[in-house]
Amino acid sequence: MRKEYHFCVAGFGLSVCLPEGRDADTLLPSFRPFRCAESAEGEKLFDFTVSAFAEEPEESRGKLLEEDENDMGLLRLYAVPEGYRVEVRPDSRSGVMHYILTDTDFSVVRAYVHWEDKYVGQVLSSLLRVAYSQAVLFRRAVSIHASAVCCGGRAYLFMGKSGTGKSTHASLWLGHIPGSSLLNDDNPTVRIVGGSVIAYGTPWSGKTPCYRNLSAPVGGMARLRQAPVNRFLPQKGVEAFVALYPGCSVINRDARLRNMLYDTLSFMAGAVPVAVLECRPDEEAARVCAEGFLAGKK
Repeated sequence: MRKEYHFCVAGFGLSVCLPEGRDADTLLPSFRPFRCAESAEGEKLFDFTVSAFAEEPEESRGKLLEEDENDMGLLRLYAVPEGYRVEVRPDSRSGVMHYILTDTDFSVVRAYVHWEDKYVGQVLSSLLRVAYSQAVLFRRAVSIHASAVCCGGRAYLFMGKSGTGKSTHASLWLGHIPGSSLLNDDNPTVRIVGGSVIAYGTPWSGKTPCYRNLSAPVGGMARLRQAPVNRFLPQKGVEAFVALYPGCSVINRDARLRNMLYDTLSFMAGAVPVAVLECRPDEEAARVCAEGFLAGKK
């Protein structure tokens, strides 16, 4: 027997099917604000079915495309005849490996996990994030590595390499820009809806527990660069596209996914203010950024 749980993230529906005796609220606590009824509105992204780990012969794993170590652990991406296989090892040195198999559209996802692993809930969240970030690309949306705050009814996103200070800058807005609140601190979704660019909270928020099922029109997107002086540098056209692209989740070797991301970002780069913020980790940086976006408001 299995039980199906339904969620709506950024207006997209997805279901998680667990074996009897496994509870989504316990395994996926950050998903609780996004629980919904099966009949809830929202385009369905995928069905995510979870089973006990099943080892496969080495030769059936397909061709290794990418290997990366990040906040999810050690990730390996393989191309298989039906689509993709993604392996996650939460402890890259001694942890056990879990994986998903997906079709090329990321509409059907099968997960195989070691239930005895103490990190199994974290792994399920990570595997859902991997599938979600690719599935939304088919729908004029993108999962962005950024911190996002809401202020004055609009969302502002801060991007940059790890360690650049995205969370720090968001906290500076919370402390010094009146009316600011945190929307998401790691992986908001940004999508095009009826010609508008909207940012959404998600169940993935890095080390900051901020799982808000809220959304707001995007008022600006800034790429942060550490510098001795605070400067707000508006970006237009190709420069705006280049500022946005590095923070987006996409399988670069998949031309179809990559081209859909290009189309989405090209629209966003022309529809909302984009900037590079050269900054220090201080109050002035937040004020310079806020004033820059207000001055360039479209």
